[in-house]
Amino acid sequence: MKKLTQLGKSARLTASPAKAVIEKVRNPHKGTAYCVRFACPEFTSICPITGQPDFAHLVIDYVPKDFLVESKSLKLFLGSFRNHGAFHEDCTVAIALRLIAEIKPVWLRIGGYWYPRGGIPIDVFYQTGEAPKDVWIPPQEVPAYRGR
Repeated sequence: MKKLTQLGKSARLTASPAKAVIEKVRNPHKGTAYCVRFACPEFTSICPITGQPDFAHLVIDYVPKDFLVESKSLKLFLGSFRNHGAFHEDCTVAIALRLIAEIKPVWLRIGGYWYPRGGIPIDVFYQTGEAPKDVWIPPQEVPAYRGR
C-alpha cells in the first residue's frame, strides 16, 4: 500500500475531481462489520449550464472491508467539486462510484440532499445493494427541504 501523501501536510484542492487523490488506510478491524459515516453539510459544485453554484448536504455511509477512506483526502476530493460543472445526479453518483473503486467496501450508500435552485430541491440516493443485516445502519435523517 502506498504511503499517505496528504495527511499532516499542506494540500490544495485539485482543479477537478478526476485529478483528486483518494487515499486509504488499512481497516484495523477487518472482519468486524461496522458502519462509517461521513457528513458533508456544505458540499458545493457548479451547474454545468448556468455556472451558478449548487449546494448540498451529503451523507456517505459505508461498511469497510480491507480499507478505510482517509478523511483528509476525502475532504479534498469533495472540495474538488467546488469548480466542477456537473448536475446533482452526476455529482452524487460519481462520488459513490469513485469511493467504491478506491476502497471496495462491503456496502456503500450516499444521500445527496441538494438545496433548491429554481424552486425545486433535488435529492439523489445511491447504494450498492442491501445493507448488511448484522450492521447497525442509522437512518440519514436529513429533513426534506422546507421553504421559509
